[in-house]
Amino acid sequence: MHNAEKRNAKNSCSHLAVTLGLGSAAIAQSLLVAGQVIRVDQSAKKITIKHGPVPRLDIEEGMTIVYAAPDSNMLKTVKIGDKVNFEAERVGGQYVLTKIEKAK
Repeated sequence: MHNAEKRNAKNSCSHLAVTLGLGSAAIAQSLLVAGQVIRVDQSAKKITIKHGPVPRLDIEEGMTIVYAAPDSNMLKTVKIGDKVNFEAERVGGQYVLTKIEKAK
């Protein structure tokens, strides 16, 4: 391989890495679901959120769901009425909050 070919290969790899990095950020962002906090129960480690469809959880229509929070500290950053973006998963038949942040 000549020097020019090596440079082109290196540039292609760098370009690919940047493209994949941006793609990963977009994918991570698309996992967040927009919703509104309806209720926060710190002692029970639960939050009720009204939101639209959540394809990742096979929820095809908007609804209001109670999510368990593995750590009650997650719930200290939000209050009733806040618009939020969140991630959740289903664990043992229960919806569990994995990330929550106030919407910008």
